Amino acid sequence: MYHTRFFSLARFFLFACVAASATAHSSPTITLSENSGPPTSHIFVSGQGFEPNVGVNVFFDTKNEALVVTDGNGEFKNAKISVPVSAPPGKHSVAALQRNNDEGAQTRFLVETDWSQFGFNANNTRLNPFENVLSPRNVDSLQLRATFQTGSFTSTAPAVSNGIVYVASGNLYAFDMHSGKVLWSDATGTGLSSPAVAKGIVYVGSYNDDKLYALDAKTGAKIWDYTTSGPVDCPPTVADGVVYFGSDDNLVRALDAATGALLWSFPTGNLIRSAPAVSNGIVFVGSVDNSLYALNAKTGKKIWSYLTDGEIFISSPAVSDGIVYVASCDSGRTVFALNASTGDLVWKYVTGDGIQASPAIANGVVYVASADGNLYALDAYSGTLLWKYAGGFYTSSPAVANGVVYIGGSDQVYGFDATKGTLLWSYTTDTGFQYASPTVANGAVITGSDAGTVFAFAPTRNP
Repeated sequence: MYHTRFFSLARFFLFACVAASATAHSSPTITLSENSGPPTSHIFVSGQGFEPNVGVNVFFDTKNEALVVTDGNGEFKNAKISVPVSAPPGKHSVAALQRNNDEGAQTRFLVETDWSQFGFNANNTRLNPFENVLSPRNVDSLQLRATFQTGSFTSTAPAVSNGIVYVASGNLYAFDMHSGKVLWSDATGTGLSSPAVAKGIVYVGSYNDDKLYALDAKTGAKIWDYTTSGPVDCPPTVADGVVYFGSDDNLVRALDAATGALLWSFPTGNLIRSAPAVSNGIVFVGSVDNSLYALNAKTGKKIWSYLTDGEIFISSPAVSDGIVYVASCDSGRTVFALNASTGDLVWKYVTGDGIQASPAIANGVVYVASADGNLYALDAYSGTLLWKYAGGFYTSSPAVANGVVYIGGSDQVYGFDATKGTLLWSYTTDTGFQYASPTVANGAVITGSDAGTVFAFAPTRNP
């Protein structure tokens, strides 16, 4: 499902040169500090087996990224290069060539633009800043590439990591992103939250047996579980080796991500269904007690709380540029922007009905859907309405990537121009409401329906 491109002629000759060199000498080798990552990643390249005291050019594909000089042993260490912003998802070459004769070595680097947890990152911005395949120029060419059948109501957001799609729908499923083949499924707990993936572990909550599970991302084998006193319908958030989540026993918890050991817990006044956001050492979490809490990420001690005009039910807080955004539902219908350090109100915007969808933040704009049938775009610093689209009954949280806002509603999935609010693309699934919030990763849009179908869309045109 990755977007693919043919090698350029220059890149072909580069590979040919490296291959010939390896055949002649079989001695130069290079290693990378990381073998995969998104565009803009920094990679440290080290080499050995080169000639002593010679200049070596280090390439990412055909772009010369660094010049180093080998030592007396023919080695160099930690040459820093960057993955180009435009590098599409897929396999790429990293090569090191001696300047005196173009001999050297090459290895592979896998470019991935994964979406590994509900909010994309611990800030919950629901923005994939690395997407470079889909754009306003080609989103209208999105077509259905694969469907995954779970056979159960799918209202959770998919997670994507290392080419695998993780979807909670009764069971937790792991699908190959390219083929749609089911790699494994796990019935642990059943009735599950949106999953999160970090360092080879999948974290998912259960609202049937009141547990948070940690499973091996490759095999689905259980690593540990933690039992609460209420359903865990809250998507877990992983940050800096800690899993943060809430449950219907009114507690926010922080667990060691590797072992499941409890680090701390904090009681709110009611159940917790929204995903915590973590930023600058503070955990932000909403509760059905109408309050947003800011807690010390290491100790769980309350820093401040803010009383809104209604329940903070499913809508999760998001943090960007020192402001935390959260929305209320039930009797409330308001988007709040609060100073993340102090909890002071920066602005608020009242919609026409309750808000269960989580906001998305991108390029100084807040995108949020209300039960009044509108998708709103608000200035992130003033709350001024920039545009709104009255498309119908939106049932998911928006996702933003490379100038496009994606959202599910009724039996359709939509793509809007993030700046203008114009409708660029839509797809009618005919399989029920799209409660699952869409995920944008590796040039694909992935979402689910209440009929148990997971859809994967990819473009037919290059950006």
